[in-house]
Amino acid sequence: MNVRRLHRVLGLVLLLPILAWAATGFIFFLKPGYGPAYASLRVRALPLAADLPVASVRPQPGWLEMRTLRTTLGDHLLVRTADGWSQLEPAGLRPRPVPDDAALRALLEDALGVDPDQKARYGDLASLTRNEDGASATTTTGVTIDLDWATLSLSQSGRDTRRIDTLYKIHYLQWTGIKAVDRVLGVVGLVSLIGLALFGLRLALPRRARM
Repeated sequence: MNVRRLHRVLGLVLLLPILAWAATGFIFFLKPGYGPAYASLRVRALPLAADLPVASVRPQPGWLEMRTLRTTLGDHLLVRTADGWSQLEPAGLRPRPVPDDAALRALLEDALGVDPDQKARYGDLASLTRNEDGASATTTTGVTIDLDWATLSLSQSGRDTRRIDTLYKIHYLQWTGIKAVDRVLGVVGLVSLIGLALFGLRLALPRRARM
């Protein structure tokens, strides 16, 4: 098979990936809707009281970091060790379990009410599922909110977030959802693209330069 035919075959094989790369790359350049899709969401922190119970807590051996804050659920003590973050009871330093559904709902609704502009994106809480790590909730606008109880951190993902994530998967040839297969597809796509460029360069050079 001569160079011209190889170049033509590779061009046809890469037609769909190149179109996908160009279309998704254009979207990544403009970033339409990225702001709301990846907007940060935080629990609402209240002013700390002068008689904060955790003020008398002494760091224990193995603690690498500690944070204190007050929310609508009261005072929180967050501690990081070599094993990661955990939430402790300010009195007794026992692990603080994930609260009941009513308390979790109150915490999330309080976070959603911080900024009036968030109402259009999140709407109201539609459902809430409690788990050992915190909770996962969905809103009336289709946004999923996850609460990590150990760090009191929130993450949100809407239809727009999932749509953009899908575009990233298309751009990086993650088409099957199987990591090993997608990795092979990515390597083959890059090697083929380099080969297409090299064959095109050889065809573009004067015949005398190719000899």
